[in-house]
Amino acid sequence: MFDFAVFGSLFVTLFVIMDPPGITPIFLALTSGRPVKIQRRMALQAAAVAFGVIAVFGLCGQQILDYLHVSVPALMIAGGLLLLLIALDLLTGKSEEPTQTKDVNAALVPLGMPLLAGPGAIVSVILAVQRADGAAAQVSVWLAIVAMHVVLWVTMRYSLLIIRVIKDGGVVLVTRLAGMMLSALAVQQIINGVTQVINGS
Repeated sequence: MFDFAVFGSLFVTLFVIMDPPGITPIFLALTSGRPVKIQRRMALQAAAVAFGVIAVFGLCGQQILDYLHVSVPALMIAGGLLLLLIALDLLTGKSEEPTQTKDVNAALVPLGMPLLAGPGAIVSVILAVQRADGAAAQVSVWLAIVAMHVVLWVTMRYSLLIIRVIKDGGVVLVTRLAGMMLSALAVQQIINGVTQVINGS
């Protein structure tokens, strides 16, 4: 009831796309200034939201996209624009005013989606579910998805120890670096989406 090849293939693919080490500075930037309890809750919320989104698209993603007449390139461009807006907030320091509402929002957007559950991860999961023939392959696909989100949660939760080491000055630096990384990622995602639109036309 388990196919290690299917599990390993999807897990590695999702690890590369979701990039737990790369999400760490962005998570630190978005959670700086919050109480430790809220930071830990945000890590759990972000992982849970990402899993929920991925699970929904894994179960009926193609039907959702077809029903809404949304193409994958359009999804990529929309996600890129959203990431770009968040990146501008990080670069200008607007994310440094923590409120309870912002705590919840940051866990949902951009951490949960589209950073973790972005177009790349969604499309990979849709294809993996469609290609999985038999119960063993399906079980392996969903175990890979669960394992990936556990890794994401553990990475974010224990990255909070870094904040205690780098202090406030380091957090500001990490925030600006995260903004630059995120803006580059957003622009690349928009370019990929536009390129796919052009190639498909």
